[in-house]
Amino acid sequence: MTMNASKLKPLNDRVLIKRKTETESKGGIILTESAQEKQQQGTVVAVGPGKHNNDGKLIDMQVSVGDTVFFAKYSGVDFDFGDEQYIIMREDDIVAISE
Repeated sequence: MTMNASKLKPLNDRVLIKRKTETESKGGIILTESAQEKQQQGTVVAVGPGKHNNDGKLIDMQVSVGDTVFFAKYSGVDFDFGDEQYIIMREDDIVAISE
């Protein structure tokens, strides 16, 4: 059975991000897995429906699938799904969208 991250559906205002991985240094040296630093950017794979305000109105998400986003270093929950690295976090932990 192959695992597909598109089958994961974030709840509320959470966002599923495929973390960008660097396998080569800026100087062209191939990095081992233990030497790789976790990147603080990735591609949005799935988004939840949003969160409700105090009046019960649903607040739409600002990010969408396919966006490249930047986030704080210690935000979210890291996990591996199949052979890929993902992170799930609240939309508030995303600091920028690359255009």
